[in-house]
Amino acid sequence: MIPWVQLDSARTPDGGQELRLKQRGTEFSIMLGTNELMNSRLSGSEEALARLSCERIAGRKQPRVLIGGLGMGFTLRAALAALDGDAAVTVAELVPAVVAWALGPMSTIFDGCLDDPRVAIREADVGQMIRAENAAWDAILLDVDNGPEGIVYKGNDSLYDAAGLAAARAAMKPGGVLAVWSQGPDSGFTRRLKRAGFAVEEINTRARGKRGVRHVIWVATKTL
Repeated sequence: MIPWVQLDSARTPDGGQELRLKQRGTEFSIMLGTNELMNSRLSGSEEALARLSCERIAGRKQPRVLIGGLGMGFTLRAALAALDGDAAVTVAELVPAVVAWALGPMSTIFDGCLDDPRVAIREADVGQMIRAENAAWDAILLDVDNGPEGIVYKGNDSLYDAAGLAAARAAMKPGGVLAVWSQGPDSGFTRRLKRAGFAVEEINTRARGKRGVRHVIWVATKTL
């Protein structure tokens, strides 16, 4: 069996944990400590995050989409495939090394999508970007943790509490969509979304094909 090789590492924004990029043949993995955050073989649920969101804003002129978390680009590529040429997609990535990995050792996975004229990459906190503008986004897609809890960066907790959801709702255009990826269900988060003024769908999806691990995507539509 081909052994894993560590290519690089980076500290999380608070300095408390280490992200590690590993490679085995053509396969890549991003680890947080001993936990695997993502793997290049498992893209199904991240792609579904984009597909389900873009389906709900189909037909809008010049839609603006904000993606929290670059990762391995699965969500970005799926969004670009689903959106028309007049769309604008902004990706907020808090860890500069992740952007460097996308442009360097993982460039084959990204397959040139970072050069798409519809794409803008911001090395920034997605929470700050959400709070910066009102009624700005048609869709906000969050895949920055393993669920609605700040695992990678504790500051992300503020994305999922009542104040954070109110900020996300204010940042979206009428009928806009907030979509959140999670490794598993969280009934408390579902209730918070509803209390924040969203119509909520909780969708189970597979990480890989029909047999992969089940993940959860919340698709929350801003009610009028």
